[in-house]
Amino acid sequence: MRDHRQIEDRSIQLHRAVAEKVRRDPSVLEAARRKVEVWREDGSVHPRYADAWRQVLALSADEVANRLVDPGETMVALRQSSPFAGALSPRERWQILRDLRESSGP
Repeated sequence: MRDHRQIEDRSIQLHRAVAEKVRRDPSVLEAARRKVEVWREDGSVHPRYADAWRQVLALSADEVANRLVDPGETMVALRQSSPFAGALSPRERWQILRDLRESSGP
């Protein structure tokens, strides 16, 4: 069973890879912005989180990338409902998760 720290480590590593994409490819950030607007329209994510993500995504790509890996309480909570789902390919995600398993040992 994973503890909260392991779950957060996994989230940080996945979002670190997303942050690299955000810096390189503006379409990744635009897709996240569109997703948050859908959340706001359809109510699929609590407005507090949708609004908080909207504020983060209004920043520059570098600032967004930095926030994605911020260990602070606010970003820990926001990463639990990330508009960047799908930004990583299945292969990229699998590789990150495999690397994490290997680094944590038996």
